[in-house]
Amino acid sequence: MSDNYYAVIMAGGGGTRLWPLSRREMPKQLLSLFDDRSLFQTSVDRLRGVFPPERILVVTVQDQASALQRQCPEIPVSNFIIEPMPRGTASVVGFAATVLNKRDPKAVMAILTADHFIGKEKRFRELLRAAYDVALDGYLVTMGIEPTFPSTGFGYVQRGEKIGEYRGVDVFQVVRFKEKPDESQAASMLQSEDHAWNSGMFFWKVDRILSEFRIQMPDLTARLEEIGRTWGTSAGEDELGRIWPDIQPETIDYGIMEGADQVAMLSASGLDWSDVGSWDSLFDLLDGDADGNIIMAENHIGIDMENSLIRGDQPKRLIVTLGVNDLVIVDTDDVLLVCDREQAQHIRQVVNILKKDRREFL
Repeated sequence: MSDNYYAVIMAGGGGTRLWPLSRREMPKQLLSLFDDRSLFQTSVDRLRGVFPPERILVVTVQDQASALQRQCPEIPVSNFIIEPMPRGTASVVGFAATVLNKRDPKAVMAILTADHFIGKEKRFRELLRAAYDVALDGYLVTMGIEPTFPSTGFGYVQRGEKIGEYRGVDVFQVVRFKEKPDESQAASMLQSEDHAWNSGMFFWKVDRILSEFRIQMPDLTARLEEIGRTWGTSAGEDELGRIWPDIQPETIDYGIMEGADQVAMLSASGLDWSDVGSWDSLFDLLDGDADGNIIMAENHIGIDMENSLIRGDQPKRLIVTLGVNDLVIVDTDDVLLVCDREQAQHIRQVVNILKKDRREFL
């Protein structure tokens, strides 16, 4: 692959829907949910053969930087870009593009996630290579995931006319982006067969995306240019700390993609993708027992139990379940969560309450 192709991994999120396991100091991307590798480590592992460690950049917040560096020491410390506080994905992308532009003005960026599951890694690497070629043609590229059910938790991308094939991958013009729809809209979009889930992964030339920022987000651009003038100097950190708090939070979807021209969608079928967005999503990713139960605890006795998930992090504590169905039970050292599977998507409501009254449990 070209030596001007860079991966930028966004790794500053909190993963609140996997609370109480996912916390402020141990967010989702740092957790090991499927094997002995964390989601972040797995995200780096699957880039092998496309991006060497020196061309992998990680954007995160200070609270998580040290842990991420320990998990993937092969990535140079200088490739970790620290945002003082979360300000949305538009600022993450703009910040990374500003830094990368100083390093390599001819760079092509792959904006990737640190906390998603991708089962078909070989297929993913094929898509990364195809996306590079599409970006070279001047497109802002998004990776659209073939929907398997009418989800109300994902954003959608509507595809238009086919642009062509790149390395055997179909690429389409983008008609519009649609943020999380209601149930009726999601069902209609699934039936229309011209919508894909928005994966949150994007590809573009660094000069192309910076040009788009200047057109659509001039206020953010002005601040990023201020940061860029001193970045890499002794004054860089102070300037970043002074400017960053005044940035208005915004997503890359709203801030840039919805209003941009020449936007293309890479059709990512057969990827076996999940955003691991809730405890309930693990039922689709992990093999259960004969009764549909997923047991992630060393010390558990279950009798007459079906379609339930048990996660226990206290090996000396025995968890006993008797006659329960469709539950999620997560036992940590300071919190016990008991949740109906159908309510797992609403754990964020609990987190919002804790932010007001009981922050010690976050």
